[in-house]
Amino acid sequence: MAKPSPSEAVAETSKPLSGKAIIYTGRGGYEVIKVVDRTVRAPGADEVRIRVKAAAVNPTDIVLRDPGRGDPPVTPGMDAAGVIEAVGPGVSRLHIGDEVMAAVVPLRPEGGAQAEYIVAPAASVVPIPMGVSLAEAATLPMNGMTALYALELTGLSKGQTLAVSGGAGLLAHYTIAVAKYQGLKVVADAKSEEFDLVRSYGADIVVERGPEFASTIRTKIPEGADALVDTAVLREKCFPAIRDGGVYVHVRQWQDAPSVRGIRTKLVWASEVLERTEWLLLLSDLAERDVIKLHITKEYGPEQAADAQRALLAGGLRGRPVIVFSPSKFDA
Repeated sequence: MAKPSPSEAVAETSKPLSGKAIIYTGRGGYEVIKVVDRTVRAPGADEVRIRVKAAAVNPTDIVLRDPGRGDPPVTPGMDAAGVIEAVGPGVSRLHIGDEVMAAVVPLRPEGGAQAEYIVAPAASVVPIPMGVSLAEAATLPMNGMTALYALELTGLSKGQTLAVSGGAGLLAHYTIAVAKYQGLKVVADAKSEEFDLVRSYGADIVVERGPEFASTIRTKIPEGADALVDTAVLREKCFPAIRDGGVYVHVRQWQDAPSVRGIRTKLVWASEVLERTEWLLLLSDLAERDVIKLHITKEYGPEQAADAQRALLAGGLRGRPVIVFSPSKFDA
């Protein structure tokens, strides 16, 4: 995807703007996904307004629709990349015309990232990594922050062992890469044909994906992993892989998580950390150095949002679909 020209950086304005936005008109199937024109307010203190060029599609977008959260209409999307169009009072680190990536919470009054214009806290916005496109940058913020938060919740120190389920997926990729950067030993699962791929993420040990995942880890690490990040949502099936007193980190709410062998269960909720600017800057640096490899599976126009979600739900993707607000490409 081509980077915008300097002429696309619109002058700072205190007036509202109108642009396309994806919304859910209710809870349910793909029929509730619509594209509408909406008015976006000017940024307030410590905020910026971004002309969005690309917004990633994530599993959270599907959960937001079905079973559903919040009161419709809701605009989905937690991460975007684009050009700063206006800055609010108190913002000095970011400037009009900067190419940036942002992480936002869909259930806030302003809605999520899948809109042509969004207002975001400046703390949740940083320049995109050098050498990557805006579409690629849109795949990084939310999943990267989730990975960093999951690792913080484990409390592990350099040299300890982390297990990761769903090792070939995008969130697992980011978790493995950051864990290796932090000096952890990493074991992950994958299909046999994807062993080399997961090793390229930084995994020290790769085991076969399937029902024997946990027991196979125990053959490689008899004492068990110090912690496990469950990106595949295997839940109690993971527990045998974790040592007594270890940590299980889950990425979906689990009301009845069992208490077994002193294993502590912790929920990673990315919306709690989206304003940790230093983490976003770290992610940008890791992507620039190719520690984290950014990959989009396909670009979709906003009217194709349902197709993007279908592709994600079908599984097997090793990146993220991206909604691109580019009328010249998708108006045919």
